[in-house]
Amino acid sequence: MNGAAILLLVIGLGVIAWVSARAKAVRLRSGGTRRLHSLPNYHGWYVALWTTLPALLFLTVWSNVSPGLVTQAVLDNPAATELPEDAFSRGAILSEARNIAMGEQANAFNPLAQKFVPLYEEAQSRYSSAGVFLALMLAFASGAYAFTRVRPDFRARTRVERLVMLSLLLASLIAIVTTVGIVASLLFESARFFSMVSPINFLFGANWSPQSAAMGFGHENAFGAIPLFWGTIFIGAIIAMIVAIPLGLMSAIYLTQYARPQVRKWMKPILETLAGVPTVVYGYFAALTMAPALRDLAVAIGISNASSESALAAGLVMGVMIIPFVSSMADDSIAAVPQSMRDGSLAMGATTSETIKRVLIPAALPGVVGGVLLAVSRAIGETMIVVMAAGLAANLTANPFASVTTVTTQIVQLLTGDQEFDSPKTLAAFALGLVLFAVTLLLNIVALRVVKKYREAYD
Repeated sequence: MNGAAILLLVIGLGVIAWVSARAKAVRLRSGGTRRLHSLPNYHGWYVALWTTLPALLFLTVWSNVSPGLVTQAVLDNPAATELPEDAFSRGAILSEARNIAMGEQANAFNPLAQKFVPLYEEAQSRYSSAGVFLALMLAFASGAYAFTRVRPDFRARTRVERLVMLSLLLASLIAIVTTVGIVASLLFESARFFSMVSPINFLFGANWSPQSAAMGFGHENAFGAIPLFWGTIFIGAIIAMIVAIPLGLMSAIYLTQYARPQVRKWMKPILETLAGVPTVVYGYFAALTMAPALRDLAVAIGISNASSESALAAGLVMGVMIIPFVSSMADDSIAAVPQSMRDGSLAMGATTSETIKRVLIPAALPGVVGGVLLAVSRAIGETMIVVMAAGLAANLTANPFASVTTVTTQIVQLLTGDQEFDSPKTLAAFALGLVLFAVTLLLNIVALRVVKKYREAYD
């Protein structure tokens, strides 16, 4: 019996338990003289949860324990004496036999592995049956215990709501635990990197050449990340924002203040469709259309050293990609401004444009800033467009027609392929990630303070 069938069986028992417990509670409510503390549905959910949760928890633990038991059962068989003494060869043979027994592999490359396939099938069948039997017994036992507690004075609602609250608490802790794990891993690996490379050289050095360090030419002056930081700011926070902020904000103003309802009904979904286009499509457009066009333009205006991969091509396309992030947040924020503020401004004689500039935009500034921050975060974390259109060269230049690279692109390059996690070349990716995380956090803190200041002024 496979895992899906076992899961459906346990859920089916839970449904039966819910119906039975609810029916008993209904009988107690209709035939008894005492009033039920909880509604019949709560009694049903209490018994159903007791029936399913212990069994599912046991199956989860059993699925992690049974493979070891199966392998040990195969090794206890007298045929295991034919296995080689070498641990690696023995593990390869047993792994191959297990994959064939589970249907994940058709044929055996090692003839000896085929001999152990029946042993694995027998052991798997035995332990699978034992797991199903124990899970069903646990479901019946826990369900019967809960069923006996269905009484008029039993506080089933309190127990069920407490379990729901605990589940919500655990769900909310996942984000916190994940964040702590990410920060801890970044700190640990970055500390290893900075034990090999000086933080001063990393943060303020202007030479980025991890390949030369990997080839043994020294690494003290090979990890200067200033060109990467500048490339990230130049493409994601300057060029892309010059495109995205004006166009996104003006689109939101037009859709909320000037467009007719029928036009808004069609234009807003079309604009937000840009956010659903895969970044690789933007990358192809930037590499095959925008980059050659910009190179020809640069040559036409007299810039002879224009590259076929430029920061301007990547930044322009990236700015178009993140227009919906700015537009949607600004649209929602402007639409949420009380109509009385707009009507009061118009009643005082202000024009529509003056009302937008002096009333609506300041009042909606928190949402607008939030949209800009979301767009900046999206631009900083973009990789595919930069790889395809801006190149991989770590150049410290303000020429938009030159090839540059970003932090995220270099992280991908450093972690691609078979890498050794004890070399500064690989560990540099974690140091870059830590710096990017710290800068983003600092920007968010500053933005929240600015938003709070203007929110107090316009509340």
